[in-house]
Amino acid sequence: MNVEWSWERAWDCLPVLLEGFKITLLATVLGFLIAAVLGLAIAVVRRTGPAVISIPIRAACEFIRLTPLVVQLLFAYYLLPQFSALQIGIVVLGIHYSTYMAEVYRAGIDSVPKGQWEAAHALSLPTARTWRAVVLPQAIRNTTPALGNYAISMFKDTPFLFAITVVEMVTAAQQYGARTFQYLEPITIAGVIFLIASYPTSILIRKLEKSLAY
Repeated sequence: MNVEWSWERAWDCLPVLLEGFKITLLATVLGFLIAAVLGLAIAVVRRTGPAVISIPIRAACEFIRLTPLVVQLLFAYYLLPQFSALQIGIVVLGIHYSTYMAEVYRAGIDSVPKGQWEAAHALSLPTARTWRAVVLPQAIRNTTPALGNYAISMFKDTPFLFAITVVEMVTAAQQYGARTFQYLEPITIAGVIFLIASYPTSILIRKLEKSLAY
């Protein structure tokens, strides 16, 4: 195996990695949407639902957070063979991260001043409208930077999808290396692509966090 860098091999493997990047990006975007919506639902139910509902949901969230993502992917993959590996990967990513985002939403809801709740009650606003017009806009505004950080974390966790045969970018790099016995270029370029995609997002999140602080 030649360990010297070759620009010819780099250009040769780039199209393969970009195909894998499409899968990585798709899994991240759809998984994040699932996590953001489901996490909000979990937070609201845990805050307003009866104990018979909120306690089992809390226990399920703890179980998901305390078990490895790879184990969850493999379990779902073998339990649900009627679905494609990519579909399973997206849903499992979304559910896994929804449990973390639910805690972020919960903190955002708790950060809404008590006077806002009292004012809504004094105006006799319906509960649904209080949440929709008063509480959630403030809570989501407060949690936006943290949610962005979880989006980056999910993006970096997509290589775990290799465990269920999804050919995302890192797996594509490994497969190229296995065919050519040259791993330096594909693995390096995969890392660079992750950096190029993640770094601008992290800068945007930091700026957003500063802007929301004032």
